Amino acid sequence: MDWRSIKFNWNRARAFLVTAEEGSLSAAARALGMTQPTLGRQVTALEKELGVALFERVGLGLILTPSGLDLVEHVRAMGDAASKVSLTASGQSQNIEGNVCITCSEYYAVFVLPAIIKKLRSLEPKISIEIIATSSTSDLRRREADIAIRNFRPTQSELIAKKVKDVYARLYATPDYLKQIGEPQNRADLSHADFISFDDTHQLMLGLNAMGLKLTKHNFPLQTEHFITHWELVKQGLGIGVMPEELGEFEPLVVQALPSLAAIEFPIWLTAHRELNTSRRVRMVFDLLATELA
Repeated sequence: MDWRSIKFNWNRARAFLVTAEEGSLSAAARALGMTQPTLGRQVTALEKELGVALFERVGLGLILTPSGLDLVEHVRAMGDAASKVSLTASGQSQNIEGNVCITCSEYYAVFVLPAIIKKLRSLEPKISIEIIATSSTSDLRRREADIAIRNFRPTQSELIAKKVKDVYARLYATPDYLKQIGEPQNRADLSHADFISFDDTHQLMLGLNAMGLKLTKHNFPLQTEHFITHWELVKQGLGIGVMPEELGEFEPLVVQALPSLAAIEFPIWLTAHRELNTSRRVRMVFDLLATELA
């Protein structure tokens, strides 16, 4: 490799990449934890180093120039390589201290993790925990989180996964709501009920119809991807929702909407980057989660 031919600063290239991905200097500055003027100077300096214009301003945002489009994929590959260096270095850390980031759904963040984190803090008080509560899938390969709790097995070869258990969910509603729709006794009776969906893809409707229900999109007048909001809507008597038995069976405000209906089964997987799994602190948190969740 001709090292003398590399005539740009990586920090400036990183500023360019994050600006391209975020779409504006202000958003990129927030993502990098720096001021907008500093970030702007880094991008301008990179343009001078390379001798090309990388962005055009459109309204309050930025779009890549043709030269920027040509370069961004190469810089993204550099960013991925830099992430791998960081992952490898973190994976080799043998200290039982430092930060571990866990991503999971709001359900696990609110109802399951706090008790586990309390136990973890008593065992290893030097480990700090960050929880990302989201229904979106964080990218472990890009270091958006260290450990993920998911309902599916990852397919990427650089990720490791452990199935913790199968969870069973059921349909729940308030007694008043079930009385309002005529105390349903079978699947056909639920065709007149309102259901609360998690998104607009109708996956819940398709899954329930596969279990023998006959629902259409008109049965789903309410939608939220936020699990806690979903559960509150159910408890307020606004329709039928889906929740794991370990929560639904202990909520006094609701009952099973149709007890004769089979439970909805889904798996719980713990996932981490393969290199991070060699870190003692991440391994310790991973193993404790696997034990406590099971």
